[in-house]
Amino acid sequence: MTAASPSPAEPDIAVTIQCGDWTGTCAEAEADAARAARLALAHELAAAPRLDPATPLLLDITLDDDQELRRLNRTYRGVDAPTNVLAFPATDRATPLPPGAPYVLGDVVLALTTIRREAVEQGKTFADHLRHLVVHGVLHLLGYDHHSPAEATDMEAREIAILAELGVPDPYRDTM
Repeated sequence: MTAASPSPAEPDIAVTIQCGDWTGTCAEAEADAARAARLALAHELAAAPRLDPATPLLLDITLDDDQELRRLNRTYRGVDAPTNVLAFPATDRATPLPPGAPYVLGDVVLALTTIRREAVEQGKTFADHLRHLVVHGVLHLLGYDHHSPAEATDMEAREIAILAELGVPDPYRDTM
């Protein structure tokens, strides 16, 4: 008889709407964000487990406005302009967790007006662009980045694969 491997812990994903216009723009924004985050986590942790599968995962997604993203971008990145998404990791992956402790991934914060404008400019639906940016933010929390061309290619390939499972077209294709 073999010991069963621990069953994966369902991630605890909190979505907070700080700007009421989100639901006016996309009634399913909260559910879409949670679904995209959950799939990104499942996809990445199954492909290359970085944690014990029984470790509870905590993630916060905040749907906010451009003013708040500008403030955060200025405070944490020194850029005095809004951006579409920011990711703030909460746990250092190199530091072991105490037994039974949850792994706090961090926060993904998104800006409504910037995302709405980009979706129009890029010929995408708002919901698809939102899903893409949530996946992008979650991948940042998992340690992926796009500082070099090789990193960007790897991260984009991961995003495209996850988004395909959500029915979202390749966000990097020529849309115009």
